[in-house]
Amino acid sequence: MSEGKIRRPRAETPKGFRDYFGAEVTERKAMLDAIAGVYHRYGFEALETSAVETVEALGKFLPDVDRPNEGVFAWQDEDEAWMALRYDLTAPLARVAAQYRNDLPSPYRRYAMGPVWRNEKPGPGRFRQFYQCDADTVGTGSVAADAEICAMLSDALEVVGIQRGDYVVKVNNRKVLNGVMEVAGVLDPSDATRFEAERGIVLRAIDKIDRLGDAGVRALLGEGRKDESGDFTKGAGLSSEQAEVVMGFVSAKRDSGAETVARLRELVGASTLGAEGVNELETIAALLDAQGYGPDRIVLDPGVVRGLGYYTGPVFEAELTFEILDEKGRKRQFGSVAGGGRYDDLVKRFTGQAVPATGVSIGVDRLLAALHAKGRVAADTTGPVVVTVMDRDRMADYMSMVADLRNAGIRAEVYLGNPKNFGNQLKYADKRQSPVAVIQGSDEAARGVVVLKDLILGAKIAENATLEEWKDRPAQVETARGDLVASVRKMLGQ
Repeated sequence: MSEGKIRRPRAETPKGFRDYFGAEVTERKAMLDAIAGVYHRYGFEALETSAVETVEALGKFLPDVDRPNEGVFAWQDEDEAWMALRYDLTAPLARVAAQYRNDLPSPYRRYAMGPVWRNEKPGPGRFRQFYQCDADTVGTGSVAADAEICAMLSDALEVVGIQRGDYVVKVNNRKVLNGVMEVAGVLDPSDATRFEAERGIVLRAIDKIDRLGDAGVRALLGEGRKDESGDFTKGAGLSSEQAEVVMGFVSAKRDSGAETVARLRELVGASTLGAEGVNELETIAALLDAQGYGPDRIVLDPGVVRGLGYYTGPVFEAELTFEILDEKGRKRQFGSVAGGGRYDDLVKRFTGQAVPATGVSIGVDRLLAALHAKGRVAADTTGPVVVTVMDRDRMADYMSMVADLRNAGIRAEVYLGNPKNFGNQLKYADKRQSPVAVIQGSDEAARGVVVLKDLILGAKIAENATLEEWKDRPAQVETARGDLVASVRKMLGQ
């Protein structure tokens, strides 16, 4: 670097991060506000925690390395205590439930929305900062709490614009799955570590049923599977009889919840844990039915496998059933946008006591993408009415106009750039996605009128608006200054 040369920082986002602008922020906020309204109606309280937690509270500290890793952004403060950005909204809930356990009601029902950070390798559509939207009930083992979460999730999807028939909430129970694996001989109730590797392969295989089909899953349950590229994945090594038990579970879904429950009872046989899980599913189905949530919204589906080492009871997943086109133009279903379940070790790390909990997390970005795919983004992303500036020395008049519009509840602004080139003002209004431009030069001011330019219809007329549309709503009208607000309202369709 030559002497005296200034090294300027590069104007770029860090790797794995991105910026969000006007419409994106507005759309996300509108969606989250609608979901929050549902959660509030169900009696859940909002919780906002710090973006920073101690690494110890997050449970990510590894004593054999110089700094915490495992996916967290961490640093030491002046007291050499390790701090980290939260990587999800559940770990902060665990800390809050333990820290304020004597003050909070039990059960404690809360929802939380906000950004989380993952120190992981970014990729296409995979960022190191993203939004989560969670709702959890802490402190009750009743499956009524699980049923309530499923009903609330159904309502949340519908309130943001996912219509009935375009989604299904699927419910399963890990106890049932464990009971089936006990019958299949890959789970020993007296020794949880026995068959652990085989059990992990079985669970991952079941989770891939939609992608691999029956034959692919059977191969993974047996000796293994070779994919199209020739790569070989080692299987669980189950016998054909054992594999048949597992496949029976995967295909246990029937036309009704009662029939599915009956089939699951057959599969779990004498397993006490499995029978307990079937009873819980039966109760959940009955509770949902009592509230009017039928199979058009929520179904029992043994194919749902979530959180291999995390969930301990009921698990659920919201899947969107409509088709979209992928990047290669092929039709495919949109897939999952939310999931959750019961987990009973939430507060145990802090207090030593098991505290039952159940909850759900909505994939904010995926749900927004789904709404875009269906054309159902409810947020108003229209820009402000722009009051143009024709005469620099009449700025007070323009400010008076914009004040009248704002006081009437209309989003509006005065053009504050260089007013010399009027065309640039209209280009600015177009870039702002402004629906209307207000124009008043000295001639209009002398006559006590303003000109309103309909920028939306003006653009349409340039394309394919009909003559009737033009007559009904001309792209430019003149109105008295005193009628400014009423005329703008009419032009906006208010």
